[in-house]
Amino acid sequence: MQRCGWVTQDPLYLAYHDNEWGVPQTDKRALFEMICLEGQQAGLSWITVLKKRENYRRAFHEFDPQAVALMDEADMLRLLQDSGLIRHRGKLEAIINNAKAMLALEAEGEDFSRFIWSFVDNQPILHRFADYKLAPTTSEPAIALSKALKKRGFKFVGPTTCHSFLQACGLINDHQTSCFCHPDNL
Repeated sequence: MQRCGWVTQDPLYLAYHDNEWGVPQTDKRALFEMICLEGQQAGLSWITVLKKRENYRRAFHEFDPQAVALMDEADMLRLLQDSGLIRHRGKLEAIINNAKAMLALEAEGEDFSRFIWSFVDNQPILHRFADYKLAPTTSEPAIALSKALKKRGFKFVGPTTCHSFLQACGLINDHQTSCFCHPDNL
């Protein structure tokens, strides 16, 4: 089986690539989790975050935005001591902040999933790159999403982070054309 060239032989990475990356995701809690985790990656490799994902789920109430939004300074001090997390105050605070921003967006009548999907006109964008290194690290939808999220108060959501998020959640499909997960090979 051929996979995208960025995948290592780590079983966790293989499972993530084979079953999750690039699969269209519409569940708003899963989208919220992924935008937060992508922000944790800034300056690090994705496998670092992926290996800590279960710890993040435990520490951040399975990414339930209502529960996360209630977290306070005492929670932050506990999080900063948790070796299962990336102990960067700004990144950890961003998750709590983003929960509040997501709840505010929804309180204004916008569904988070529909909001996210509107940046690709509610249809996954399919690319055909022979080599993953040819895929861009940002895109017009990612730039627009980044601006919109920042305007609504989200943190750690730059264009590169948003592009990775769109790829991970299947809004932009950047599986290599030789990869068994590319739609042309299904």
